[in-house]
Amino acid sequence: MGDGTDCEEPYDPMVIDLHSHVLPGLDDGAADLDDAIEMARAMAESGVRVVCATPHVRDDFPTSPRSMERELELVQSAVSEAGIAIEVRGGAELALDRLPRLDPGMRGRFGLGGNPGLMLLEMPYSTWPRDLPRACARLRADGIVPVVAHPERNPDVQNEPTLLDDVVAAGGVVQVTAASFDGGLGRVTARCAHRLLELELVHVIASDAHGPGAPECGVAEALESVGGGELGAWLSEGVPAALLAGEELPPRPARVAG
Repeated sequence: MGDGTDCEEPYDPMVIDLHSHVLPGLDDGAADLDDAIEMARAMAESGVRVVCATPHVRDDFPTSPRSMERELELVQSAVSEAGIAIEVRGGAELALDRLPRLDPGMRGRFGLGGNPGLMLLEMPYSTWPRDLPRACARLRADGIVPVVAHPERNPDVQNEPTLLDDVVAAGGVVQVTAASFDGGLGRVTARCAHRLLELELVHVIASDAHGPGAPECGVAEALESVGGGELGAWLSEGVPAALLAGEELPPRPARVAG
C-alpha cells in the first residue's frame, strides 16, 4: 500500500535520521559502545549521513542533559576513530509530562540535532494526549518547533488519524517510524502510517532505532515503500535538513496519480 507516488527510478537515499537511541546505557537503546558503533555503521551503509541521538527523557529513563552530552561525545569520538561516514548529533525524546519540569536552559540542551529551537516529543503508546495541540502551540510561541514522534503507533490515532489535524495546525511536525510503513510494527500501524501520508500529515521518516539489527532501522526500505522519488527525499532529507537549520519547511512534492 502506497500513496500513489511515481517510483520509476530507485531512490538513492541521503538520509537525515532525526530519531534514534544510539547513545549507550541511557535508556532501552544501545547497550554499550560496541552496539552504538555497530548501529552507526549500519546506518551509514544504508545511506544515513546525519543521525540524531535522542535518548528517552521520562520517568523510567530520567536522562539528564549532562549524561546525554557525555555519551554523545564518546559515540562521536568512537565513530570518528572507526572511520564511519556519519555525523552523530545530540537531542532527546521528551515525554510530554516532562516539559513543565524543564527550565529553558535544560530544554535548549536537549534541542534536536543541537538546535535549541527544535524538540522531539514522544507520543504516548496508550492514550491520546488531549493537551498535545496546546503544548505544540505553546512551544511555537516560545520559538520552538515540536516534532511529534511515532503517532501512528497510538491506538486513538490508528482509529482516527485526523486527530493529528489540530496538532499540525498548531505547528507540530509529524515523524513516523520507518518500520511502520512496511508492516514491521504490525498491520494496523502500517495502515495508519500510510493513511497519515495520504492525508499529508507526515513530514519526516526516521528510524527510531534501538539497537543493531533492529527492524526499525530500515529507513531506505521505508522510503521505497512510500514510492521514493521526490516525496522520499522530502521526508528523509529536505524536511529534516530544514528543521535542523531552523528554516521554513520546503513545499511538499505533489502526489503523482498512479
